[in-house]
Amino acid sequence: MKRLSPIHLPVKRPGAENYLLLSLLSFALSVTGTRLFLELTGYPQLGNSELHIAHVLWGGLLLFVASLLPLLYANRWVYAAGGILSGVGVGLFIDEVGKFITQSNDYFYPPAAPIIYAFFLLVVLLYQRTRSRRDDDTRTELYAAFDSLQEILDHDLDLAERAALVARLQRVRADAEHPNHASLADALLGFLQSDQVWVLPARQGRWQRWQVRAKELAERSLTRRRLQRVLVASLLVLSLGALVELVLLLPQTPTSAQMASLLEANGNSPSANRLFLYVMRVILEGAAGLLLLGGSLLLGAGKEKRGVTVAYLGLLLSLTVVDLLVFYFDQFSASLVASIQFLLLLGLLYYRNRYLSPTHSPARPGHSADATARPGEPHEF
Repeated sequence: MKRLSPIHLPVKRPGAENYLLLSLLSFALSVTGTRLFLELTGYPQLGNSELHIAHVLWGGLLLFVASLLPLLYANRWVYAAGGILSGVGVGLFIDEVGKFITQSNDYFYPPAAPIIYAFFLLVVLLYQRTRSRRDDDTRTELYAAFDSLQEILDHDLDLAERAALVARLQRVRADAEHPNHASLADALLGFLQSDQVWVLPARQGRWQRWQVRAKELAERSLTRRRLQRVLVASLLVLSLGALVELVLLLPQTPTSAQMASLLEANGNSPSANRLFLYVMRVILEGAAGLLLLGGSLLLGAGKEKRGVTVAYLGLLLSLTVVDLLVFYFDQFSASLVASIQFLLLLGLLYYRNRYLSPTHSPARPGHSADATARPGEPHEF
């Protein structure tokens, strides 16, 4: 028999994006919850006149536990637990980054909040890349099949899960890149379709039932026209808020001549850098506000594709650049606005994918998305 060379290429774990999402949400809640708790309680300290047990230590402990779990246990629940613990741990850890990048151990160091926010954006990008990655080679399919076989060992395999597992193995057998892959899939299929496998009736867990009900409620209540109105109103409020804040910031903004004079006098000092960042914030926040306003007006006027595109660019500029500058000056008071912007971005993406994608047969706003036009009456936006 021909000797096969070892393969060490990484394989995406089934459900990896869900575990990463748990870590991402835990991270965000950990940082915001810690800051809110400390603000409300007056920044108490755990310790005595000599010791100070900072929450970075608790974060390190949780990170260590999260790293130990997959080393000690093979159960699938370990990955969800590890995702939550790692998110909380890294949130507690990075919340004190200001102390560890300054010689004065300054917890309120202005760049600390933008650093934390930038780290959060990187994790969001990683989540998006993980979610969009699709590996369909037979090796990956077999890895996923072996992961699903844990349900048999735990006596938790139901009819729907077995049907999905059988379909996966049938794809492997039909498209196998190596003969041993096909043989292995064939053997597993024979076992799954035998009477030796304990199979439960098809069922939905409490979480699945909640998801189905939430989806049905959203589809009934959030029609295309209603969602369009919500998006238009939300974009309008955000844009006006940004423009009002711009008006309030402008009186404190130096002219170009004053700016040049200050920079020449102060050089590359912290005050000069702060001034430069302030001016950039004013310019970019104004640009983002105008884009959001334009997107709202275009979407409200029925020019949906252009409106969604312009609003998307405005939200992207706000979330990736403007909010970094806002966090620098306003610290974590900007968290609420950033959260609203992120939710609005998700709403825009949902609207675009559901109603404006090429595979969707567009219906007139106010009509059902699945409604068909009368003979001789074309669909329109």
